[in-house]
Amino acid sequence: MPSPQIDTDRIDDAVLALMFLSLHADGRVHSVWRAWKSFDWDAMSRLHEQDLILDPIGKAKSVVLTEEGRRRCEEAFQRLFTKPADVKAG
Repeated sequence: MPSPQIDTDRIDDAVLALMFLSLHADGRVHSVWRAWKSFDWDAMSRLHEQDLILDPIGKAKSVVLTEEGRRRCEEAFQRLFTKPADVKAG
C-alpha cells in the first residue's frame, strides 16, 4: 500500500487553529499577539514563510503572530473546532 500524500496546508491550518487556544496579548506591547510554539518545526517554518508568524527560532517559548496570522488563527479555530450554531451542546 503506497504512503498517503501529506496535505501540509491542512496541517498548517490545524496548527494555526491549535495556536488559538494559547493566544494571548503581549502584556508589554499593545496589539502584539503571541501563542505557544510547541508544534512541529516544519509547520512553524511554513507559517513563517507565509508571513503568518515571526521567526520561530529562538529561546522564547511563544511566537508572535502577524496581523494576518492572528486573523487566520481565529478563522481556522472557528472552522475546524466549533459546532454550528444550530447544534445543541450535550
